[in-house]
Amino acid sequence: MTLHRTAGQDPESNDVVLLLERQHEEIRHRMEAVLTATGRERARAFRRFVHLLAVHETAEEEIVHPFVRHAAEGGAGLVDDRLGEEEAVERELAALGDGDLDAEDFVTRFTEVYEDVLAHARAEEEEEFPRLREAADDARLQLMAKALRAAEAVAPTRPHPGTSSAAGNLALGPFAAVVDRTREAIRLALGR
Repeated sequence: MTLHRTAGQDPESNDVVLLLERQHEEIRHRMEAVLTATGRERARAFRRFVHLLAVHETAEEEIVHPFVRHAAEGGAGLVDDRLGEEEAVERELAALGDGDLDAEDFVTRFTEVYEDVLAHARAEEEEEFPRLREAADDARLQLMAKALRAAEAVAPTRPHPGTSSAAGNLALGPFAAVVDRTREAIRLALGR
């Protein structure tokens, strides 16, 4: 299948790996914004970071990880490692979200999350994404990119019903504010 230009999209956006790498960069920028902001701006930056991370991780769990697990050599162990890292970050974020974002130890604790997220992204880029490229043809990469764009488009930007903050969303489980709707969009885009 020939990659085609999707209306309003860069040609590179037809490649799920490039889209995920762009998201990694945006996640890094959003984490830096959390670290440099204070007060309401920090709370806003934290919500924006959590939102993008939730969409990104849910998309990987629904699109990338299942394919790599079954199609790539050594994929099961590789995916299990990534999922363990994601769960650890979710727990760390839930603990942070339950506290005062302007607390004296917040920057130290968030810096640990920052380093864990960067290490996780590096592992994906160096280990998982190359195996994805080896196992997937252009048509598969394009279908995955379509599903990722659909997930980004429909993910809610407001808290999950019954909660009033990012902290409440995180306490509900793995990014409850965006996970369900993101999964639904991905499944529709993939025709599941």
